Amino acid sequence: MTTATTTGPVTRAVGTSHIRLEGRDKVTGAARYAADFPAADLAHGWIVVSTVARGRIRSVDDGPVLKMPGVLAVLHHDNAPRLKEDFSGTFGPDATTQVLQHDRVPHMGWPVAFVVAETPEQAREAAEALVVTYDAEPHDVDFRPGHPGSYTPESTNVGPARTDKGDVEAELAASDVVVDVQYSTAEEHHNPMEPHAAMARWDSGRLEVVDATQGAYATAQDLAQLFGLDPASVHLRSEHVGGGFGCKAQVRAHLILAVMATTLLGRPVRVALTRHQMFSLIGHRSPTAQRVRLGADAEGRLRALEHTALSATSTVREFIEPSAMYGRSMYDASGHRTVNSAVRLDVPTPTYMRAPGEAPGSFALECALDELAEQCGVDPIALRARNEPAAGPVSGLPFAGRRLLDCFAEGARRFGWAERDPRPGVRRDGHWLIGTGTAASTFFTGAFPATAAVTACADGTFTVRITAADIGTGARTALTQLAADALDVELDRVQVLIADSDFGNAWLAGGSMGTRSWGWAVTLAARELRERLDLGAAIPPDGITVRSDTREAVSALAAYERHAYGAQFAEVAVHPGSGEIRVRRMLGVFAAGRIINPLTARSQLTGGMIWGLSMALHEEAVRDAASGGLANADFAGYHIAAHADVPAIEVDWLDDPDPDDPVGIKGIGEIGGVGSAAAIANAVWHATGVRHRDLPIRPDRVLMSAAAPMEPDHAGHR
Repeated sequence: MTTATTTGPVTRAVGTSHIRLEGRDKVTGAARYAADFPAADLAHGWIVVSTVARGRIRSVDDGPVLKMPGVLAVLHHDNAPRLKEDFSGTFGPDATTQVLQHDRVPHMGWPVAFVVAETPEQAREAAEALVVTYDAEPHDVDFRPGHPGSYTPESTNVGPARTDKGDVEAELAASDVVVDVQYSTAEEHHNPMEPHAAMARWDSGRLEVVDATQGAYATAQDLAQLFGLDPASVHLRSEHVGGGFGCKAQVRAHLILAVMATTLLGRPVRVALTRHQMFSLIGHRSPTAQRVRLGADAEGRLRALEHTALSATSTVREFIEPSAMYGRSMYDASGHRTVNSAVRLDVPTPTYMRAPGEAPGSFALECALDELAEQCGVDPIALRARNEPAAGPVSGLPFAGRRLLDCFAEGARRFGWAERDPRPGVRRDGHWLIGTGTAASTFFTGAFPATAAVTACADGTFTVRITAADIGTGARTALTQLAADALDVELDRVQVLIADSDFGNAWLAGGSMGTRSWGWAVTLAARELRERLDLGAAIPPDGITVRSDTREAVSALAAYERHAYGAQFAEVAVHPGSGEIRVRRMLGVFAAGRIINPLTARSQLTGGMIWGLSMALHEEAVRDAASGGLANADFAGYHIAAHADVPAIEVDWLDDPDPDDPVGIKGIGEIGGVGSAAAIANAVWHATGVRHRDLPIRPDRVLMSAAAPMEPDHAGHR
């Protein structure tokens, strides 16, 4: 036995920049993703998806395909293993899991068959040769305000669908200034760098799975329920995940089909989606149609705030994009109403996408506030200061820290906001019109229970085990920093193992709650272990392990409005002749809890702001009314901000630790993408004098909505 000792002063890790511990493995190709794991006697699957948007499968002519070289099986609704019909998993009831269980086709791109062969090339060739006939039915993919099928549910995935306070109509009638405007955002898709993939096999009576998932434990539990298995018999790993953004947060068709096939064939099966398939098989952000009504006195103090939002959901599973939720924690008014409605269409089921609800909701409300500021003749930042609430506008709860106005003050100073001429359309740079805009941002701060185990090894090192997920955020590195500080040792003495369902329950990487939830558990276990060692505990050859479970601590959190906040600033140049918009610079200042790793945190916040830029100017999935499918389900037609579109982006933060978290963490994964689209849209108005209320702001929309011809400047430019 040995006794652990710490020699020399220890450098504190939390709050200092560290490159990602797995960075070298990723850039050298040593890091293995779900589609990279080898297995003896590996077979390959290919998903066949429907070519009609609504109807029933009349027949699957699998006979000729089964005779093709290398083909091992063709699964379809007549022969596939049965799944639990009333499945309710991590995110509640989910009928999207019922693949190959019936002959109904709810949307174009629904899985109708699964071909398994010796090689991926053989599987794809056979899948493309498979003849599936349908009895097609009339479909409806027409998302629009006023759709007769729209309805308001009781609740959304994150709270009540509707909130009411006071008399909105009376307050609007008594207001000196009223803004009543409609906004829309387009259907958006996640498009992580790594397409979804999974490999499944049975080994000694245990289902071994490698999947591209944001939550190994949750996915393993859901798989066990779907297939009627003992949860202990399902082992799932996802050591490296190449981006997720919400689309990898739940069980998807590719994983279910891989498990079906390996169960039938008795050999490992891998399936990897194509980029085109990801536009229908893994969810997306619904388009939205939003209306904002604001009533205020002459100085811009709100009397009425109404935000209603319509989103699309599928006929398979209800998912509401809660855009109207954004203002519930941001701005108060005597009359306050928010409503999230939906319409069921014959489209794939939407899902969580980075900053669900807040991203499209902030665009509408933050732009409406900019319009109110213009009508009142008040600076947009001053308007927000005049409407700073003392408590949660809807909940009435006290704030657990709210430094929004501090973010605006620091951002305005650094951006040079005081020198801004508030008049639109007056600043030029040659042919270009120049404008600046700002918007607020917020995202709720939460925590889920998690378990962790920390082991002191006989060689003086420490091993942490937790079912966390690193989807490119640097979570593995941040957890190592947290453990090192809690143990009071150098970083190189700590090894963190993640993304293994055998490590126990832990929240997935989502909702800006990953590092906070996992870090809480790791910190508690590491601190207890350090206390034991400080008391002189001897370390046996197999080490000393301390386990933590934060269930009681998380459930004991006092009721507060818990949020991270930020202020976004943007400068744009608009060419009146071509309609081109160039974002010249962006600044985001955030109050988002204690920052564990400034290097990776800056990357996260910058990435979120680029998401907002892409949402504002580029991203738009176009659904074809005739076929019911997407007209641009690839990177040639679905435009994403590229390097040339991204300007100088500056990110910083204020000291803002959460007093109820053992380390002070809040969360940073989502908030960078909140408010940035609104800041850009407000800057486009300031440049041109024309409001754009529909995203993306394409060049053709700039040209079509241009006001009267602008007066030439002194250089003769228009």
